[in-house]
Amino acid sequence: MAFAHALRGAHTLLATQKNAQIHALATVVVIGLGFYCHVSLTEWAMLAMAVSMVWFAEAMNTAIEFLADEVTLERRVRIKHAKDVAAFGVLAAVIGAAVVGAVIFTPHLFSH
Repeated sequence: MAFAHALRGAHTLLATQKNAQIHALATVVVIGLGFYCHVSLTEWAMLAMAVSMVWFAEAMNTAIEFLADEVTLERRVRIKHAKDVAAFGVLAAVIGAAVVGAVIFTPHLFSH
């Protein structure tokens, strides 16, 4: 049952958040590049962790936004701060994932 809830959450995330759709495209690109570059098992593990951190951050950011908007739609400083901090979490995860991707893929793509 919990798995069904999680899948429903994934659907909601993808259906309502443009950034999640961009993350989905990026995930497909990373997986495709991983196969194209024949990355090692260790590199796959690092990529999986980086991708999952971005998805986790985006999901938590969206959950915070949904909850905050349910509490009130009026502008409140602490709710704004909560949303801004959650958004920073996504940005930090994306930057970290980009660094991991660059470290892994650059040698594979430019070694010839």
